[in-house]
Amino acid sequence: MSITEHDVQKKALIVGAGVAGLSAAWWLKKIGWHPVLIERAPDLRSAGHMLGLSGPGFEIAQRMGIGPQLDAAACTVNENIYRDRKGRELLRLRYREVLKDLSYVALRRTDLVQALRDALPADLDIRFGAVVESIDDGGEEIALRLADGTEMAGDLVIGADGLRSWMRRTCFGPDEAFFKELGYRFATYDLEDVIGLGSDFLSYTEPGHVAEYYTLHDGRLAALHVWRTEETGLVPPEARWEMLHHVSRNTHPSARRILEVAERGPVPLIDNLTMVDMPSWSKGRVVLLGDAAHCLTLISGQGAGMSIASASILAQELAERPLADALARHDQRLRPSILKLQERSRKMGSLFIPATPLSFHVRNFILRHMPRDWLSRYFLNAVQSEILVSQDIVQSKI
Repeated sequence: MSITEHDVQKKALIVGAGVAGLSAAWWLKKIGWHPVLIERAPDLRSAGHMLGLSGPGFEIAQRMGIGPQLDAAACTVNENIYRDRKGRELLRLRYREVLKDLSYVALRRTDLVQALRDALPADLDIRFGAVVESIDDGGEEIALRLADGTEMAGDLVIGADGLRSWMRRTCFGPDEAFFKELGYRFATYDLEDVIGLGSDFLSYTEPGHVAEYYTLHDGRLAALHVWRTEETGLVPPEARWEMLHHVSRNTHPSARRILEVAERGPVPLIDNLTMVDMPSWSKGRVVLLGDAAHCLTLISGQGAGMSIASASILAQELAERPLADALARHDQRLRPSILKLQERSRKMGSLFIPATPLSFHVRNFILRHMPRDWLSRYFLNAVQSEILVSQDIVQSKI
């Protein structure tokens, strides 16, 4: 019996094996496609800050069957404690109690990536250490050429290669055409728990800078610094610790001591809080997913979740309609929520890290004097509003 065009398994070449790329591979396999992952790193990337999954991301992760693994890797946070650079307590919020009725999990990006990989077949075709050199969308199939000379072809190429996406620059235009800088940098690193933090979340805050600490499920202490700056671009590894020491020069002595201990370990991850704003996420047989398409930054609280949701929507549309129509529908369904979340990130930055001493002290005065139950409701409403903004996209029929 002859094989018809409909019977031939479609192939997707996915550039990037992070949250978006692995999620796309899982959902495409579910609709009968053959995904091939191409990742320039030698293995799954281990760097990254803590993230939260709620709303669409949480719901879809449960449907993917990775809920138990995410729960096992979850970071348990009891109280959220804010102190100023002199160590004075500004705020103590019972984080666990506030979020107890929400479907929510906080974990490290590394653990989410590993859970997604474990949900895929062990023999999944992943090309680690592979760098895409060129792309050709002019033939019967769309083709990629790797730096080692390997040539690959498929029905669709997915660019899931992060904020500084090669796929986006090559197929859509230069970074500066789509980057929207929020005016902040962030840094992440981890070390042994030298302060005995336990299950609390501790922040030292000052005008233009916040240093946050929490304990990972393996007992190590993780740190996140965010500070205001007009500087952009990549920071060389050899300059990163010096930059963090400079940023932290006026913060609480405990934060400076933590930094001194951490410096004995691997260099931190440092990057800008940069949103990606594009008029279209697809062109021909190329579509961008996740941060490559619509980076929300860590301020939004929904970046990873929307990457997972985007992958499921793409698969649903590909299962129901021709490629061009499916890519257009994916954009139409996802874009309204992305635009709202990006606008929310723009507004939240100044509240998260006040720029001037005056705005810093006004913010702190409000935090100190607001009744605790009002503050808890405010925090809960903020999380719920993120979920509501994105909730209408979860209508998957797969």
